[in-house]
Amino acid sequence: MSDPSRNRKLRIRAALAVAAVTGLGATALTALPAAAAGEAVTVRYRQSSTGGDQAEPWLKVANTGTSSIPLSQVKVRYYFKSDAGASYTYACSWAVKGCANLTGTFGTLAHPTATADRYLEVGFTAGAGSLAPGADTGDMQLRFHRSNWQPLDQNDDYSFGPAQTTYADWSKVTATVAGVPVWGTAPAGNEPTPTPTPTGPTTPPPTGAALFDDFDYTGHTDPAISTHGWSVRSNAGGPGVPGATWAPENVTFAKEGANSVMNLRTSTAGTGESTRHTEILTRATKFRNGTYAARVRFSDAPLSGPDGDRVVQTFFTINDLKAPMADDYAEYDFEYLPNGGWGEPANILYTTSWETYRPDPWEAVNQHSESRAGHAGWHDLVLTIDDNAIVYSIDGQEFGRHDARYLPERPMSINFNQWLIDLAGQPSTTPRAYDQKVDYVLHVKDQVLTPAQVTAKVSAYRSSGTTFEDTVPAVS
Repeated sequence: MSDPSRNRKLRIRAALAVAAVTGLGATALTALPAAAAGEAVTVRYRQSSTGGDQAEPWLKVANTGTSSIPLSQVKVRYYFKSDAGASYTYACSWAVKGCANLTGTFGTLAHPTATADRYLEVGFTAGAGSLAPGADTGDMQLRFHRSNWQPLDQNDDYSFGPAQTTYADWSKVTATVAGVPVWGTAPAGNEPTPTPTPTGPTTPPPTGAALFDDFDYTGHTDPAISTHGWSVRSNAGGPGVPGATWAPENVTFAKEGANSVMNLRTSTAGTGESTRHTEILTRATKFRNGTYAARVRFSDAPLSGPDGDRVVQTFFTINDLKAPMADDYAEYDFEYLPNGGWGEPANILYTTSWETYRPDPWEAVNQHSESRAGHAGWHDLVLTIDDNAIVYSIDGQEFGRHDARYLPERPMSINFNQWLIDLAGQPSTTPRAYDQKVDYVLHVKDQVLTPAQVTAKVSAYRSSGTTFEDTVPAVS
């Protein structure tokens, strides 16, 4: 018997391939869709380094059209040839628009060539503002490197121009505005196609199957937690510090104002035996397309004691990896690292969409967006999944948009956890603890809600006195 979700994903990939083949032989993006009328950009490039430890593409985006363009609608792609099994890390050294207003996402080409099988996609947050006609972004001094800092060879990279030491128009970098291709030539067979414009409703959608939980419980032993389908983790195992305990007693609940708030506390005294991680997850694996939302409070510092531990604070969905590189695996993450980790020296927020991975030797197939900035405090996190894309939003602004190839093929669970990557960030044996708080969680099945619609739906639950609802059907 065929798997409808797998067939759907294959159809999407086939459609993308047909669209790409249609453009074979094109030497420039000269015939633009009507949606791009008046909106045109040019990408200017210079290389800052030909060294072997990192690539340094410096870019400027110029508005060569006739109308102002919100930079949040602009995406730029730099193409390169990856090393076998390598993962990559993006960084922004300096930008006129501010590095905090730039995002960097790595993607995989559908049709690899001799000079490109990956790309770095650079985007902008709403804080970057707009470009008036004739204006440009100024310097964006970008770089990327192998996550383990092994040497890399830029000479076989499609977008690399070793002689380009001053800014000039560079057609080997592509750009889109609101998903419409407006500049550059992609590697053969990978010409970008217009992204469908979202047509989501502007008013709250009809009531459908949903999970909502206000986390109004007395403690981790409250029987309603299990009745409502949650499991507070107590079993041993990863991720995180070897020998650590997953401590259900560190999941607590309290009133903050009118709302009940769940707190996940992770603590350590610098040894595996003293480390306590926390996690809560749905027992049911029944969630796939639709909207996922939570209001989460990240923290940058411990309650007391020395700071510096490599903490991971999360909201994510996931299913099980049935075999290394199994293509029906799925995982979609919000992960905040207040003290860095995974090769990062300081705070960073990731959103990551997973196709699959192999644990040993490590190989990952995913797409991520990131922001190297502090995110301590409360944040509204929204993830939407439909048949076209995975979209992450933070505090009402789009943070990352990931490709159709990463769409889920099997249902998933919903999870929150907080854990330590290792104990190398802070070697002290002085006790310390970190808190991650969660105000609510919402999933609306098969409906893409805007952040404003999420807020309206949560307000409607609270106005009616509803603290829990789960009408999402079980997977047969």
